Amino acid sequence: MMSLIDPLLSPLTLRGLTLPNRVVMAPMTRYRSPLGVPTDDVASYYGRRAATGLGAILTEGVALPHYAAADHPDIPRIDGVEALAGWRKLVDVVHDAGGRIIPQLWHQGPMWNVEYAGTGTGNPMRPSGIWGPPDGIISFREEGRVESLTPVPPMSESDIADIIAAYRQAARNAVTLGVDGIAIHGAHGYLIDSFLWDYTNRREDRWGERAAFGVAVVKAIRAEIGEDMPIVLRFSQFKMQDYRAMLADTPDGLGALLGPLADAGVDLFDASQRYFDTPIFDGSPLNLAGWAKKLTGKASMTVGGVALDKAKGKARHIDDSQQSVNNLPLLIERFEKGEFDLVGVGRAILNDPDWFGKAKRDEPFLPFDPANLERLA
Repeated sequence: MMSLIDPLLSPLTLRGLTLPNRVVMAPMTRYRSPLGVPTDDVASYYGRRAATGLGAILTEGVALPHYAAADHPDIPRIDGVEALAGWRKLVDVVHDAGGRIIPQLWHQGPMWNVEYAGTGTGNPMRPSGIWGPPDGIISFREEGRVESLTPVPPMSESDIADIIAAYRQAARNAVTLGVDGIAIHGAHGYLIDSFLWDYTNRREDRWGERAAFGVAVVKAIRAEIGEDMPIVLRFSQFKMQDYRAMLADTPDGLGALLGPLADAGVDLFDASQRYFDTPIFDGSPLNLAGWAKKLTGKASMTVGGVALDKAKGKARHIDDSQQSVNNLPLLIERFEKGEFDLVGVGRAILNDPDWFGKAKRDEPFLPFDPANLERLA
């Protein structure tokens, strides 16, 4: 018998990687890697999901080898003997389960919080020294951020060079672990997005060209990993600092940012929006992934609210009150029109390791349990 998601079960090839289907586990930070070292529990968490046959797994954000890449001590790192040993076991577990794994390289940039990292560590990395609009909506970790939100000196040329080198080193380390691709977090007001966003990038040097830093990062990674491995870039309109923010007000404005990134070597645009069924620009039904594909000609992935009743809820980084829902008919309708190529599923898969199996069997989804945000189900 055919299932509802049969249209998503066709393969897709990105450079030298062929995905068996179009459903991907989206990146979700878990804070379960003490001192940056992925544990056996973390490896098992990903392995359980790989065993269901997902097209690929995009991991939670992984800290670069740079002091201000990630503030929380339980965010995984991808440097150091112990962390790399943990990653090697994790990659082997996913591959042994028949899966494909792509780590998402992450630098928090303006959002790096000195209260987590410890005073005296250094400053957050901010292109122009600011973190976001003064009337912005702090949508996560709302307490204890006064010091980290204070303006700091703009990033220097040496700061920028050091971080580009850290991206390259992280990609090199990942390749030695046998990963299947490289993903880059370029969304949500973090470092790359803070260069893309005109509010936080007010520079008058060459890095004031909003796509320039992201292009430099992509080129450095491409030079490191070669031509066969795909690069995935996550981008968004909204920011962690302000859910009302816009990366671009028009399609032309968005194309001016994404086009150079595509030319630099991005193969798949991971278009993060709150709800996949929301049009982005007036006069068109296309969602963010649809515009990325239309503007660049590259493959795109939609993510946001798949299998969750997310359209009407309060905009928060972690929604713990949303209910499970089968909105797959809306998703399939848009996919079959060719709007996007892949579907990223986040908290529905975090909530239930066998979510993809249930979707293939047309079985009811488990109710969303907020407690699973605090454990590795």
